Amino acid sequence: MQFDQYPRRRFSRRQLMQYAGLSGMGLFLGSCGASNSTSIFKPLHPQTANVRALFEPLNQGIEELIFQAKNPAPEYPVSAIEPNALLINSFDTTPVIDPHSFKLIIDGAVNNPLQLNMNDVRSLPLISMVIRHVCVEGWAAIVQWGGVRLYDLAKLVQPKAGARYVYFESADSYYESWDIASALHPQTILAYQKNGSDIPVENGAPLRLASPIKLGYKQSKWVTRVTFTNELRKRRGYWVDEGYEWFAGL
Repeated sequence: MQFDQYPRRRFSRRQLMQYAGLSGMGLFLGSCGASNSTSIFKPLHPQTANVRALFEPLNQGIEELIFQAKNPAPEYPVSAIEPNALLINSFDTTPVIDPHSFKLIIDGAVNNPLQLNMNDVRSLPLISMVIRHVCVEGWAAIVQWGGVRLYDLAKLVQPKAGARYVYFESADSYYESWDIASALHPQTILAYQKNGSDIPVENGAPLRLASPIKLGYKQSKWVTRVTFTNELRKRRGYWVDEGYEWFAGL
């Protein structure tokens, strides 16, 4: 299987019409585009959790179908940057990482696992984009991120044909998982620059995820490991395991 031919879920017209009758429930359960000031970070009632477990695969399928048809997310001119709008949300504590000894591990279902230092990362093509960062808690910020595409890193490690998911581990013990199509989207990067300068530690230095196609809680800071997998693990993401939506697409 060629690198750019990863399996994606395909829907016939008949299947889509069948799913459409439940799309309202999917949107209700997803809340992936929440933009009000009320956080959805609330524990799920057991009955609600059971319903979500039943409908989540369908919900994800609809979101993936919509995602496949979407155009690239909007990008903005540098003049639109909001330098003070990006809030700092801490998961635990800000880790102390020596950028000179830092190693990014890329492993799992790949043919060529690698460990890259920051010089290695910076030697790859620099992608810069001004995009909107959207937090599920209701705020947003237009930020310029610069870094390396996950797609370019994947070309180096050559994921195996069955790889469908990508896990991200962080120095503060945060963890997340993405579908491979979103991870390899051309606007998904591991960023080391913010607004034209090195990313501050509090914003995730030396490397953090940045993408306009996912909500903020999917965009891990202080990323130390990227793992390609064939199956979605039981531990899917810190907030996801607390009951928040997994796909979290915009």
